[in-house]
Amino acid sequence: MKKALKIAGWTAAGLAGLAVVAMLLIRYCFSERVADLLHETLRQKRIELLQAAGGYAPDSVSFRFVYRQDTARARAIGAYFRPDTLADPSQTTWERTLAAARFVARHIPHANQSVYPERPNAIGLWEYSRTVEPAFNCRLHAIFLHELLLAQGIANRFVTCLPADPEDNDCHVVNIVWLPERRKWAMIDSDMQAYAVDAAGVPLSLAEMRSRYLADEAIDYRRLTDGRSDEMTYYRSYWAKNLYWFECWEETGYDREAGRKGSRIVALVPSGFGGFRLGSDEALTHDEARFWAAPEGMELE
Repeated sequence: MKKALKIAGWTAAGLAGLAVVAMLLIRYCFSERVADLLHETLRQKRIELLQAAGGYAPDSVSFRFVYRQDTARARAIGAYFRPDTLADPSQTTWERTLAAARFVARHIPHANQSVYPERPNAIGLWEYSRTVEPAFNCRLHAIFLHELLLAQGIANRFVTCLPADPEDNDCHVVNIVWLPERRKWAMIDSDMQAYAVDAAGVPLSLAEMRSRYLADEAIDYRRLTDGRSDEMTYYRSYWAKNLYWFECWEETGYDREAGRKGSRIVALVPSGFGGFRLGSDEALTHDEARFWAAPEGMELE
């Protein structure tokens, strides 16, 4: 009898242990698989929406992107952050871009800040993250990285990437960097700590990413910092949503959103789509060739 009770006890304990293991598997393993499946389903639906969009076409809408450089501000930012300690100035533009983006990603995580910074520029945002809130959103990430790169003479823009749904209040802001060595743009995302490359490891632009989603071709997303590779499943789906249309300032430069006036927003939209939440002075174009044109050089202020 005692032996039978002992066996029954062992059996109950074993079953309880198996139940715990099963619960853990369901919670941590199966839930990740379910999440991956959901993200993949969303990605496919978002690709279908992107494929149903109108195409691009040349137009006569008047706009011209200007890249401004203030040498005094560049020296001040250079003295404050010492970018030469992040990467050798003789390295390629892309190598220096990765070094700057990793610096931002490692020191400032993503968060929707509760207090908006009084000075949304490189130095002001850094001091904000040290004294007010330790993290901020994608737009402020992109502004910070924009000025950090500009201070090194690297032409770049921060671009708002938007969905088709006017009820969707979520968008994403990243930087595009001009790589003179390759004569092309490259996307860099310090907020979500990633960038995109093709099969040969060549960095992709936002235009190239969109084209690959339209063709349902693979994109290799790589992390700027350490992290789980399975997090990229969500990221792939997220980009399928936010490549429908784009906005950016017609003029780049320091303090672009710190009270500086005299510029406007240019929006690239597919034919038949009018965008939403646009200002009356914004330029709306379907001309992707001009929107993604190579910089003509920097204008000194």
